[in-house]
Amino acid sequence: MSKTFTRKEVAQHAVAGDMWVVIEEDVYDLSKFARMHPGGEAVLTEFAGQDATDIFFEQHKLDVLRKYQRLKIGRVADAKQKTSIVDRVAPDALSGVEYAEIAGLDARYHSFYYNESHREFRAACRKIIEGMRATTEQYDKAGKEPTRAMLKQVGTDGLFAARLGPGYWMHELEKHGVKLPGGLDGKKFDQFHEAIAHVEFARLGTPGMVDAYGSGHLIGLPPILHFGTPAMKEKYVGPGLRGECICALAITEPFVGSDVAGIKTTAKKSACGKYYVLNGAKKWITNASYADVFVVAVRTGGKGAKGLSMVLVDAKESSGITCKKIETSYTKCAGTSYVEFKDVKVPVENLMGKEGEGFKLVMHNFNHERWVIILNVLGQSRAIIEDCFKWAKQRKVFGKPLIEQPVIRFKLARMISHMESCWAWLEAITNEMNRMETFAERQTLGGPTALCKFHATRTQQLVIDEAVQIFGGRGLTKSGMGARLEGAFRFSKTAAVYGGSEEICAELGVKQALRNFPKDAKL
Repeated sequence: MSKTFTRKEVAQHAVAGDMWVVIEEDVYDLSKFARMHPGGEAVLTEFAGQDATDIFFEQHKLDVLRKYQRLKIGRVADAKQKTSIVDRVAPDALSGVEYAEIAGLDARYHSFYYNESHREFRAACRKIIEGMRATTEQYDKAGKEPTRAMLKQVGTDGLFAARLGPGYWMHELEKHGVKLPGGLDGKKFDQFHEAIAHVEFARLGTPGMVDAYGSGHLIGLPPILHFGTPAMKEKYVGPGLRGECICALAITEPFVGSDVAGIKTTAKKSACGKYYVLNGAKKWITNASYADVFVVAVRTGGKGAKGLSMVLVDAKESSGITCKKIETSYTKCAGTSYVEFKDVKVPVENLMGKEGEGFKLVMHNFNHERWVIILNVLGQSRAIIEDCFKWAKQRKVFGKPLIEQPVIRFKLARMISHMESCWAWLEAITNEMNRMETFAERQTLGGPTALCKFHATRTQQLVIDEAVQIFGGRGLTKSGMGARLEGAFRFSKTAAVYGGSEEICAELGVKQALRNFPKDAKL
């Protein structure tokens, strides 16, 4: 049982070398720590012997209190709460802040999309991913790529499988030695379970490390799952799910971005007819620097979309591949690279689908990739809104909490209304993904998904713009109270560009609508 102290006793320890403070009814001895305090000893001396709860939470997150529990020596005798706030609020607990969590998963609401399996799955994902937070933030700050052991742990925890969506592979998880979070049966896994997994990763607030944990892999493995030969699936699916084999999707080139039909990398048949010989370069390829396999869009025929094919290149079995890391504005962690293929010989058996079908395969992948990007940016936005609520309640300005300023509440209202409206659209698309089984059916979602991505990245930028005004300088600082906001701030323009730029997505959405325009539709 912890010791108790009267507030009068605490007040007697109020000088340099002997200072106690009260934070949330717990008593902390800062006597030795004060000399190591990043903000200097003087600021602690000012509040020594007092209840420093308000001033502490104006400067620090609850995580800081967790970190320094070793300094806790007891509780105040007149404590109103039976237990410490650190014990009451677990790191992996669901937030009680409105709009911080998906409404459909809240027991107060009725949803056609979610059931108890989704709630249990979210809790399991939250527990695993929050357990990764300390290491993730450490690697993000240092700009380090995840180790092989870290990637394998993601696989072992079922978090690669959980972000690949439902499919036949979900019926084979036991065969591959993979279990989903919470022990969810893969046969019951649906698109909403996958959506939850992506959102939980996004909540980390380290978009660079979230990409490092397999964003490239999650768009590189699906072509194998959907279009790979039986031999490819046998060789790469199991290791891919377990995180033992990392895939990278290589489409974008130095001269070709959204104009996929203009790809220049060539794959010409060798004289013996046994190989494709690849020559060309790819740029901004996520996870490329530590990829074992590249799924590459190449030109096997003439100009335009009909001349494209897709091949699998095993980096361990091929020579002539060089990767040069690219440092982007939001991360050094994700292995983003310039990849050059110089006379790389690839067995003809590594062709995916048929020659000339490459464009179709690329487009098939794009819908899911864009859907994932939407989940990431809305997951980040939801986390930022939660942080803004907490900050506005904790921060005092002009003698009262920031939240009491009408302009701050207006900013929160703008952020919430844009984010939740976009989320509702995304849920409707996700529901259709659950119900549509064929490739042809899902192609009808290409336009809505592209437009939703456009809306989501615009929404994220609005949320970030308002949030930075609420947080001030802290919203531009890589550590501390606004760290999740700062990470999203650096990432936001990346999300607006990759997976199809906002302009391309907007154009695609409207063009698809015009394709189905009724001939007799007149004003």
